[in-house]
Amino acid sequence: MNPIDNSAEKPVDEASIPQYILDTFDGVYAVDAWGDTFFFYNPGRAQPDEFYFATLKNKDDGYDRFSDLDRPSVFRLNIGIGKAGFRALFGAPPRRGTEGDAGPSYDFTALDRLLPHPVYGRQYWVCVLNPSAATFEAVKPLLAEAYDRAVAKYAQRAARA
Repeated sequence: MNPIDNSAEKPVDEASIPQYILDTFDGVYAVDAWGDTFFFYNPGRAQPDEFYFATLKNKDDGYDRFSDLDRPSVFRLNIGIGKAGFRALFGAPPRRGTEGDAGPSYDFTALDRLLPHPVYGRQYWVCVLNPSAATFEAVKPLLAEAYDRAVAKYAQRAARA
């Protein structure tokens, strides 16, 4: 199953994705760490940085080599959506211990295809490598869903403080 596949189209510029996220969602800032960019919801940085909802990754590392991100100009947008949204797109998440094997039909190196995240799919994360403009438009609602989840988690934590 692959609900979004526009692989014949030119990818969006990697720099335009952080710009979109930061311009669109209030209370969000980006942190660059380990060669990745994390997008946190933390208005005014009033709480510890706990509620990130999307990341950009452009290199392989010791635990995540499934997407072959060391290829020239390849990057991956990762989005933490909820259980219902994930199941609507992909069915049940992979079981624990099956990283990189979310299903026999997933090629985690494929460009411009919405996929379960190869490591964090079981935590309801999805990803897309080098999304085209059409695919990026299609994942914008997923970014909004992930942002809303981060806002809700932040509010729960703030209410307990």
